[in-house]
Amino acid sequence: MKLYRTIIFLLLFIAPPPIKPAILRICCGAQIGRGVSIGWFTTLMGRHIRIGDYSAIRALSIISCGGDLSIGRYSIISSFTLVYGAASLRIGNHSYIGPQSLINTEEDVRIGDWSALGARSMVYTHGSFLPYHEGYWVRFAPVTIGNCVWCAAGVFLHPGTSIGDNSFVNSRSVVSGDLPPDSIIEGNPARVVNTMSRTRRAITPRRLDAIAEQMLRHFLAMATAHGELHVINERPQPIIQMGRQHYEIALVPAVGEVPSAHPCHPTIWIICRRNWQAPSDLWLDLSVNRRSPRRAAPLDALATFLQRYYGIQLEYEEM
Repeated sequence: MKLYRTIIFLLLFIAPPPIKPAILRICCGAQIGRGVSIGWFTTLMGRHIRIGDYSAIRALSIISCGGDLSIGRYSIISSFTLVYGAASLRIGNHSYIGPQSLINTEEDVRIGDWSALGARSMVYTHGSFLPYHEGYWVRFAPVTIGNCVWCAAGVFLHPGTSIGDNSFVNSRSVVSGDLPPDSIIEGNPARVVNTMSRTRRAITPRRLDAIAEQMLRHFLAMATAHGELHVINERPQPIIQMGRQHYEIALVPAVGEVPSAHPCHPTIWIICRRNWQAPSDLWLDLSVNRRSPRRAAPLDALATFLQRYYGIQLEYEEM
């Protein structure tokens, strides 16, 4: 059995990305959701494997768990990530593991929904090197990260760490022990320095409209600077060219007048108004964090931009 698992592990490493989900289903009995992508020279193994819809494991990552491996819907494990150990790794929905991170799973590691480890973070559930029988210490303990927890780049989590929901851990922090929910945490050793509820802004409908307009301007400026698109006209609604196709981008405010669709070009709708139905199948809805499933280059680029720069993850509207 061990030899069989080793062969599958190596086969996955060299297999082209499109056939990796099929190999996992057939050879490992894995439960693989829709739209799952597994990158080049990436391999993974676990006692039971479950990967939710539209999740991604990027290129050049290695995951080897002796226990269960569970990755929720819309979660991302970035390139050059290393996961190893005898126990389980469970990652919730919409969560993120940054590039070059290391997760030791000699004991269970659990990461909740909408939580993230920044680039080059480290999670250890086992600590020892000097010989235990000569009086030196050893530590085995699970690590638990709650829901809506952001660990910034270079965070180190010791064995036994538990971070409560809705918390932020600043970069380069060295964390151990139990930390309460609603915390802002930083330092070495890390300590609570503030609360999330005290620093988080209240979002009114008008503020959401202003935020959406700001993010759209930023997207257009970045995409233009990188040569991804050309802005033909900015008023009253931006008209852009991507490839040979022209698109209008229409912002539907939470309050106020709804713009009309362009008569000649496809319209991409950015929706801030609850329960508003777009007249076309190119849209993203910031009021419910969803987008249409239709593929179009500027819509895909905008969705990727919002996730990368503003932490907005959009689920696909079911067909």
